Amino acid sequence: MAKEKPTILVVNDDGITAPGIKVLLEEMQKLARVVVVAPDGPQSGMGHAITIGKPLRLDKVDLYPGIEMYKCSGTPVDCVKLAVDRIFKDKKPDLCVSGVNHGLNYSINVLYSGTMSAAVEGAIEGISSIGFSLDDFSHEADFSHIRSYISSISEQVLNNGLPKGTLLNVNFPHIDKGIQGIKICRQANGNWVEEFENRVDPYSRDYYWMTGRYDWVDRGEDTDVFAINNGYVSIVPTQFDMTAHHAIQELNSWSFDIK
Repeated sequence: MAKEKPTILVVNDDGITAPGIKVLLEEMQKLARVVVVAPDGPQSGMGHAITIGKPLRLDKVDLYPGIEMYKCSGTPVDCVKLAVDRIFKDKKPDLCVSGVNHGLNYSINVLYSGTMSAAVEGAIEGISSIGFSLDDFSHEADFSHIRSYISSISEQVLNNGLPKGTLLNVNFPHIDKGIQGIKICRQANGNWVEEFENRVDPYSRDYYWMTGRYDWVDRGEDTDVFAINNGYVSIVPTQFDMTAHHAIQELNSWSFDIK
C-alpha cells in the first residue's frame, strides 16, 4: 500500500502575495501536499497577537496553480488557528512552515516576529514547525541561494520530527555573503535600543517614528547573530515554555511575609 503523502501548512506575516511565501510553497510542493493560509496584508511585528472582538474572514484564493490557498483577515497566529480548526479539522498537517520572512528574526526579534509566532502556534498545536527568515527586506529579494536549504531542513524535520514543545528558528544570510554552511546555535543575548523621532504631520500634529539599533551583548560565537554575520545559516531550537527554570530554586528560598 502506497504511503500517504504528507501535508504541509504554509503561513507567513508578510501577506499572501509576498515573494517569500511563493518561494516557500514552491519548495514545499516538492515534499508534500501544500495548503497555504496567510494574512491578506502585511502583519510584521504582530508577535503572538490574536483577533478578539471582531470577525475573522477566511477566503479561498487562486494565486498559484494546484495550490489550495486561503487569505485571512487576521494575524499570522489567527491563520494557524483557523487552518487547524476549519481546514484540517480532524487531521493536523505533518509540518507547519512560516516565511520566508523578508528580514532577520534572530536574537530578541523572535519575541516580536509574526513569522515566528505562527510557527510557535503550530508547535503549540503539536505540529512540527519551522520559521524561515532571510537577511533582505527588499520586495525584490533574491532567494535563489536558500532554496535547497529550505527543502533539506524541512525534509529532515518531516523524517525525524522534533522534540515535544520545540520548533526551529532558521535564518539565512544575504546572498552577497554567500552561505558557508549550517550552524546549530543558541539565541543571541541582545536587545533593541529604541529611539523615537518626533515628527510633525501636515496638520501640525506631533507623531513619532521608531528607530534605533540592535545591541549584541554577549558576542558569543555559538549564537545566531554570529552565524549570520559570518555567512552561515543559523538554526536555533526554540521553545514556547518561557519558564525561567534556573530561578525557581532561588525564588523558593525567599520569605514571603504576607499580612
